[in-house]
Amino acid sequence: MSSAELSFWTQKPLSAMTAQEWESLCDGCAKCCLHRFEDEETREIQFTNVCCRYLDQSDCRCSDYPNRSTNVPDCVTITLDVLQDPYWLPETCAYRLLAEGKPLPSWHPLISGEEDSVIFSGHSVGGRVISELQADDLEHHIIDWIR
Repeated sequence: MSSAELSFWTQKPLSAMTAQEWESLCDGCAKCCLHRFEDEETREIQFTNVCCRYLDQSDCRCSDYPNRSTNVPDCVTITLDVLQDPYWLPETCAYRLLAEGKPLPSWHPLISGEEDSVIFSGHSVGGRVISELQADDLEHHIIDWIR
C-alpha cells in the first residue's frame, strides 16, 4: 500500500472518500453516543455521562449499528451535510477536525496504527458512562471532561 493510500484523509476531501474510508475515520471514542444539552442562543454543548442504550460499553461501538437510525430516530448519521456546521460534535471528532481543515490527533487509530490508542489516550468514554436505561434526570449527569 502506498503512503498516499495509508494517509488517504490527507490526500482527498471527505466528499471523495469511499464508504470504508469514511467509516475508518471514526476513532471509536463514542462521545457522539452521549446525551447532551444545547443552549440554543449560544450553541454551547454540554455533554452528559449518559449513553445510548445501544452503546456496547465494553468496546464503545453501537450494538446494532446497521439499524441505529431506526432504533433511535434522533441518532445522527454523520454526513457531508451534517459537517457543514459540526459545532455540536466533540472537538476531537475526526469528522469535525477534517471538515474544519485540521489534522487528526496523534492518538487517532489511523495515525497511531493501534485500534486501542483512543482508550490509552483517555479519549474514550469507556468505563466513564452509564446507560440511559439506568440514568435519572439528565441534568444530574452533566460532565466537563469532553470538549
